[in-house]
Amino acid sequence: MTPPKKHIAYFISSHGFGHAARASAVMQAMAERDPAICFDIFTKTPKWFFQESLSSAFSYSSIQTDIGLSQKTPFHADLSLTIEQLDTFYPFQARLTSELARQLKQKKIGLIICDISPLGIAVAKQADIQSLLIENFTWDWIYREYEKLFPQIQKHIRYLEVLFQQATFHIQTEPICSICNADLTTMPVSRKTRNSKDTVRKQLGIHLDDKMILITTGGIKQKLNFHNQLISREQMIFVIPGGSSHFERKENVILFSHHSEFFYPDLVNAADAVIGKAGYSTIAEVYHAQIPFGFVSRPDFRESHKLEEFIQREMTGLPIQEHEFQDGRWISRLENLLALYCPRKPEPNGADIIADYIVKIADEIF
Repeated sequence: MTPPKKHIAYFISSHGFGHAARASAVMQAMAERDPAICFDIFTKTPKWFFQESLSSAFSYSSIQTDIGLSQKTPFHADLSLTIEQLDTFYPFQARLTSELARQLKQKKIGLIICDISPLGIAVAKQADIQSLLIENFTWDWIYREYEKLFPQIQKHIRYLEVLFQQATFHIQTEPICSICNADLTTMPVSRKTRNSKDTVRKQLGIHLDDKMILITTGGIKQKLNFHNQLISREQMIFVIPGGSSHFERKENVILFSHHSEFFYPDLVNAADAVIGKAGYSTIAEVYHAQIPFGFVSRPDFRESHKLEEFIQREMTGLPIQEHEFQDGRWISRLENLLALYCPRKPEPNGADIIADYIVKIADEIF
């Protein structure tokens, strides 16, 4: 006899791809432990991202679950526009939370997991369903960086601070920005690789003797102006996801879409080094791949300082200033970065620790 399904809703921030990557890693690990668990995903992150990341079936609702920051570029936010959007989005309209609560009750949702989505917690409260918050920061903590220049953001900080504290369970994942008395703390959460380094390089047409450098700005596209400088580097192949709408190779530069046949954690694992924005999922994947990271921080994003500290403490990293990244000056430092390789004892993937914890909770609920 087939066991009854255990329906869990997952509300995910769509600020970049990092939250969706972390959520996907957790969902995949949970489904591997208990095939009866099925997920109803609520987010603006594209559906294809989860189709690429998850092996089990899920339902998907395209809905904005938070505001985050309005990005002008991968490295800079538009604070004035962000506050306009916050004023429109918060506090949540009763009709929105009531309708979502009705839908979740109808689907017999027993638990709501939120990757820093305050909407999921508000709906859980409305529906009288237990909620679980997974974070390495919350939006109220991020917004405190801006309250002196933009005092009008303070009302949103207070609103979100109260809302996040209402989660039934609380999990924090390294790199943690503001340590609290959470129910569980784990090392970085990363999606697991599917293909070997040799297989991925063969698919890309890269010789094993060549150095493969992965260049990324996360889930936010940006035109890169240093392509011509890359071509001069012998025995180095540069791979740029999101660099083109289709697969193309220009001498030693390979470009393709974010939505491609290549699973991003496989690309990280196949690389000799990664260059790019210091975002959560990239850090987590580079951390578990144990390769050097030439990281570009975001000076106006409060999380960046904590991420940098983690990279310098727990990983092999080389800081790159944004202007160095933009004009390609980092290219002259590649040999220094590649020479930093220093493997360490592997740490458990936070996704497995979290999955074990949540599956036990689900067993008690369903």
